[in-house]
Order: sequence, then C-alpha cells, then structure tokens
Amino acid sequence: MRVVFLGPPGAGKGSLAALCKQHLGLNHLSTGEIFRKEITRKTSLGGRVQSFVTNGLLVPDELVVDVMAKQLSAETLKNGFVLDGFPRTLGQAVGLDRVLQARKAPLHGVVYLKVATELLVRRLSGRRVCSACGINYNIRTMPPKRPGQCDQCQAALITRKDDQPATIRKRLAVDRKEATKLLAYYKKKGLLQAINGADSLERVFTRALALFRAEGWIGMG
Repeated sequence: MRVVFLGPPGAGKGSLAALCKQHLGLNHLSTGEIFRKEITRKTSLGGRVQSFVTNGLLVPDELVVDVMAKQLSAETLKNGFVLDGFPRTLGQAVGLDRVLQARKAPLHGVVYLKVATELLVRRLSGRRVCSACGINYNIRTMPPKRPGQCDQCQAALITRKDDQPATIRKRLAVDRKEATKLLAYYKKKGLLQAINGADSLERVFTRALALFRAEGWIGMG
C-alpha cells in the first residue's frame, strides 16, 4: 500500500500516519523528520536543505524530491508507505510520480483530511514549546504535567509566533491556495479520496481503515 496523506497544518496527518505504521506495518515517511536527520548527519543533501532553511527560504521542489527519493528504497516500496508532509506543491507531486513510475511502484491513493478552519486554529494555537529544550506540548491533546512547565527540564513553556491565531490563519490561507492545485492534480488522476479529520484520532483512524479496505489498498505491493 503506497498512500499520500494530504491536509492543512493541524489536520492530524502525522498522527494518522504513525497509527498506520503501528497497526499496518507501513513505513511512515515524514518530510520534516527526514530533513532534520539529513541536517543532523551533515550529509550533502542535509547541507543543501539547511542552506535554505537557515535563510528563511522555501526548499526548492527539485531538492525536496531528491531528498524523498533517497528514502524510497526497494524495500520501502515493497513493504508500503504513507507519506506525511510530502508532496506540498504541484511540482513536488509531479516529481514524486516521476520517481515512482521509474521504479514501477505508483501510488495507490491520496487521502485528504478535511477539517474546518476554526478547529485547526484551536488545535494549532494549543501548541506550547519548551523555551530551553524545545520539546513540543499541546494544552488540549498533550498537556504537560504542570501547566506552563516542561516535564523534562522544568523550563517555562512558550507560545511561538507561528502558533498565534492570526499567524495560523495566514498560514492556513497560504496552504489552502497551494492545496487547491495539488488536490485538482490528484483528482484528475483518479487517486483522491477524502475523510473527515475533525473527530478523535481513533475515529479518524477507523474511517481511514474502512477506506483502505473499501479501496482494496491494504496488502497491495
């Protein structure tokens, strides 16, 4: 089973992908996590990515595709995967298709998580970050043991500028604009499916499993 999870920030793509890894044995490939590993390992790709990130620039589509293509080994393709955070643009989607077609392992489907904007704002504005060690919390879904204090180092938790409601709405507007082209691309290819991502993670996972079974994706190699 080779599937892409799409949805706005806060839709729950990463959490859903983690459950797919846990219960279905699929590889969970997260762009953000992969970028961090490449940078930490000081690989050539990591260096190229970091040069853009540290200057506040978007990583070019071609480079993002190169980084992700490196992760799509023969074993990963055989065992199946869910992609989280990639592709984000039409250019990345086209690049991903090119890589998978060359390896004769096309996508089985693309799942879009639908969540209302106000719920996304509530979810994202609940995030808190440790001012010292950088661990993430969420006051609604993953709160610290003591309000405002990191469980690990007891430093104060802060709200990043990116997690302010006004900033979140701007981020969501930009994401929505880019997603329109991406969704149209996958709809035209007959790959796009949508599920309601507004409920608890357990309920969303149950919906996803029902979709996977209905489409015959589970067990596909």
